[in-house]
Amino acid sequence: MTVKISITLTNEQHAFARALVKAGRYSNLSAVLQQGVDLLRQRVDVEKLETAALRELLSRRRKGVFVGAGAMDARLAGMIADKRRAHGLPS
Repeated sequence: MTVKISITLTNEQHAFARALVKAGRYSNLSAVLQQGVDLLRQRVDVEKLETAALRELLSRRRKGVFVGAGAMDARLAGMIADKRRAHGLPS
């Protein structure tokens, strides 16, 4: 099912969409706008998934053991030293 609506574009948006049609990339302006809406929907869906994943990660981190700055510095120094040794670099 399709719905016929009226929209307003800036001159720049209209020129860009017309150029896409003229270049043969789309059959008409409606196809350009439909693609744009589909891409926007995909972006919104991805943002929702990313936000949910970040919320879950933060929730897990809040429930985990707190690691102080000193302990984290020591962990990082150890990891760097291990990598340097693995690649034959001086510590």
